[in-house]
Amino acid sequence: MANTKAVTDKLERKKVKRAARKKAAPKGPRTGARGENKQKVKKAARGVSKR
Repeated sequence: MANTKAVTDKLERKKVKRAARKKAAPKGPRTGARGENKQKVKKAARGVSKR
């Protein structure tokens, strides 16, 4: 994304960012599920906290 640190006006910065997003190449399809790297929670007995 474009470096917008130098732009002080909020609306102008939004314009620059939006233009950069439109110009950027589209992302490819996902190779795996979104949460596949999340830590899995095992079934616990009643009254035991999950994390």
